[in-house]
Amino acid sequence: MTEMLARWRGVTRRYGDVLALDDVSLDVPPGQVLGLLGPNGAGKSTLINLLLGLRRPDSGTVELFGGDPRVPANRALLGCTPQETALPATLKVREVLDFVAGHHRDPVPTAELLDDLGLTEHAGRQTGGLSGGQRRRLSVALALVGRPRLLVLDEPTTGLDVDARHLLWQRVRRFHADGGTVVVTSHYLEEIEALAERVVVMGAGRVLADDTLGNVVGRVGLRLVRLRTDDPAAIEALPGILRADREEDDVLTLSVQDSDAFLVALVRSGLPFADLTVRGATLEEAFLSLTASSRLEPRP
Repeated sequence: MTEMLARWRGVTRRYGDVLALDDVSLDVPPGQVLGLLGPNGAGKSTLINLLLGLRRPDSGTVELFGGDPRVPANRALLGCTPQETALPATLKVREVLDFVAGHHRDPVPTAELLDDLGLTEHAGRQTGGLSGGQRRRLSVALALVGRPRLLVLDEPTTGLDVDARHLLWQRVRRFHADGGTVVVTSHYLEEIEALAERVVVMGAGRVLADDTLGNVVGRVGLRLVRLRTDDPAAIEALPGILRADREEDDVLTLSVQDSDAFLVALVRSGLPFADLTVRGATLEEAFLSLTASSRLEPRP
């Protein structure tokens, strides 16, 4: 049987009248990069906080390396970047890394982490003088310094520019290539597409999808039909269209569930069109479709 580094089993958690998690079960096997997606209030942060031992479930169980995540010894091989990181404002970047490294048996050398995350030139600066993006990079360095088996990244690239984001992605990919396991939450769907092998989409405290990146996109079944027309209103009136977006130069993009049926209706209508293309949905389009449906479905 495969060892599970993290496990949630039938987990429910309320905050007063708010149901944050509704009978959620998930496993995280070793060597995987799991992308956790969901709108605000979907339950992502609660799921992570339970794994970090910061909260306890109202019902169900949470395991980290086979034990209770509230026991410090069970968190020894866990690295994490919470959304908000409190850093001692008067300590310098290198001093903070050296201090945390001193609590681990075989830490990653400070110079290596500074270089990997583009912080070398800031090593002598006090953390209180860092920008938000620089603090995020330092937070990731602190998560990696102890050579964890499981890395939990909660919105790791918030506030980073494109270059810094790609630099961090490279470091995460190297961690994974060396055998590490990653759970990452992000509002940047491009980030999940760039890093994750497995995608879990959450909505209203429930798991809406849990599969490979390609299968999550395919599960939605949306097709995007893009064409040029001088009569967009007439085409938008055809059956089977879920959404229509007008662009410049008479370009129309249509979301349809059954592209074959729509194309038959389009040709039979005799309406003018040109430059027709059809493609599958992106992760963003799949995500929006899944989370929108979760807000409409009543709870049992």
